Amino acid sequence: MVNELEFEKPLVQLREKISELKTFTENSDVDLSLEIEKLESRLVKLEEDIYRNIKPWDRVQIARHPERPTTLDYINELFEQFVELHGDRLYGDDHAIVGGIAFYKGKPVTIIGHQRGKGTKENIRRNFGMPHPEGYRKALRLMKQAEKFNRPIICFIDTKGAYPGKAAEERGQSEAIARNLFEMAGLTVPVICVVIGEGGSGGALALGIGNHLHMLENSTYSVISPEGAASILWKDASLARKAAESMRITAPDLKELKIIDEIISEVRGGAHHGIKEQAQKIDAVLYKSLTELTQLTPEELVAHRHEKFQKIGSHSVLSEIL
Repeated sequence: MVNELEFEKPLVQLREKISELKTFTENSDVDLSLEIEKLESRLVKLEEDIYRNIKPWDRVQIARHPERPTTLDYINELFEQFVELHGDRLYGDDHAIVGGIAFYKGKPVTIIGHQRGKGTKENIRRNFGMPHPEGYRKALRLMKQAEKFNRPIICFIDTKGAYPGKAAEERGQSEAIARNLFEMAGLTVPVICVVIGEGGSGGALALGIGNHLHMLENSTYSVISPEGAASILWKDASLARKAAESMRITAPDLKELKIIDEIISEVRGGAHHGIKEQAQKIDAVLYKSLTELTQLTPEELVAHRHEKFQKIGSHSVLSEIL
């Protein structure tokens, strides 16, 4: 059983009531099947209502769910013969970013993604998915390798942001992110990016300069977290829910603003409720993107990427917001 979120509490309570009645019926001579049937019908309607009217803050909570599938989870489901590569050849290996080579439907690809941990020990090892500069330099090394051998690049984005610690800054965190933005813009192979959880600040953008940018339905993509925005705007991080409502950081908002290309629908309640089914949904979009992008020449791929990002923030889009 996965951990339930705050907005799912009515569902949890109703499921518990149904379970209690079923147990009571099994252990007594009282037939409560009619009452159970009514409650189960009510549960279906309640689920439909809750998940159809999900709020931005609820999506934030789903994106942060501790059991939400990670980059390695999707790699295991979507790709074959994955070989992880390590190190940036300058400082060391950053476990907050994983990357390597694999086969996708029989063709070689390079996969790079943020990697959160599951459980306290792994989260500490992977720095809660917040990369140091060597992580971004490892990612760039693998991207340039992919370009050399003409392999498409698939990036999975899932981070609160780049690690802001003193050591990371001393080793050139800002430069490493900026270098990735610059180099990714000019890559001559297809680049497909998928936001699978949180997409926070420059730490997410450093893996997000692609020809296609897709988002899972309950993911977020933003320059700052709702808590951070609330702290700046209202000096009160507890107003994060209010900030999430106004920031337009969810997939539907970003699709409307033409920042992302496609919304990948999720399993009801979130990807953590069915990783195999969720992987199939991602697979369909990945295949479509690769089929389209592999038809383009290297020059067309670069031009396509430039055109995509030049359109973001256009006057017409900004006027709709204002």
